[in-house]
Amino acid sequence: MSKSSRLQWPIATFVNMLTVTIGSILGLLLQSVFTEDIQNIVFQAVGLGTILIGLKMALKLPDGYMLIFIFAMILGGISGELLGLAELMSGLSDHLKTLVGASDSKFTEGLITAFLLFCIGSMTIVGALEEGLSKDRNLIYVKSTLDGFTAIALTASYGIGVLFSIIPMLIFQGGITMLAEVLKPIFDKNTLDLVSSVGGILIIGISINMLNLGEITLENLLPAILVAIIFSKAYQWYQAKDILKHA
Repeated sequence: MSKSSRLQWPIATFVNMLTVTIGSILGLLLQSVFTEDIQNIVFQAVGLGTILIGLKMALKLPDGYMLIFIFAMILGGISGELLGLAELMSGLSDHLKTLVGASDSKFTEGLITAFLLFCIGSMTIVGALEEGLSKDRNLIYVKSTLDGFTAIALTASYGIGVLFSIIPMLIFQGGITMLAEVLKPIFDKNTLDLVSSVGGILIIGISINMLNLGEITLENLLPAILVAIIFSKAYQWYQAKDILKHA
C-alpha cells in the first residue's frame, strides 16, 4: 500500500474544531450577558469540574509506572524551563492576540487550558488513531459534542483564547490521524494510560490555577508528555530484554 493511500484526512478533527468554534461563540455571547458575580461562579464551577476530569485521567496510571510518571514530570518540567516554553508560548499568544485585536487578559491561559482539556487524553489519541486506521470517526464525534459544551463554559470564563485552541488541536489531533500508521505501535495501552495520567495531573494543575490555590507554570510542564512516552517505551524494552535474558 502506498503512502498516499494510507494518508487519512482528519475529517473528524475538522468537525471537532467546528463544535469548539460554535461553543466558543456561544460562550462569548454569554460572557457579555453575565454579570461579574455570575462569571466568577461559573469560573469556580469550571475549576471544580476540571479537578474531577483530571483525577479520572490521573488514576489511569498503570501499575509499576509511578517512578516513570514522577521522573517524566521532573525531566519534562526541567526541559520546559530550560527551553523557556512559558515565555515562548506567551510571546506567540501575545502576537496572536494582537493579530486578532483581542484584549482578554486570560487569552494565553484560556488557550493552554482548552488545549489540555480538548487534546490530552486517551479519547483524543484513540479516536484520532481509529479515524486514521479505519475511518471510524464515532469516538471523535462524541468527543466533539463534549468539547463543544465545554467550550461554552470555558469561553465564558477565559474569553476568546479558548477559540484559538483549535489551532493546536488541528496540529496534534489531526496530526495523529494523518500519521496513524506510524504512531499506532507507539501508543500501546500502558503508554496511552501513562500519557492520560500525565495529562490528568496537568489538568489538575489548571484547576489549582483557576481556583487561586497556587500558581503552576503549565507551559513548562508540557514536555512531560513526550518524556513519558519515551520512558514508557524504554521501560517496555528493558522488560522484554530481561524476560529474554531469563528465558
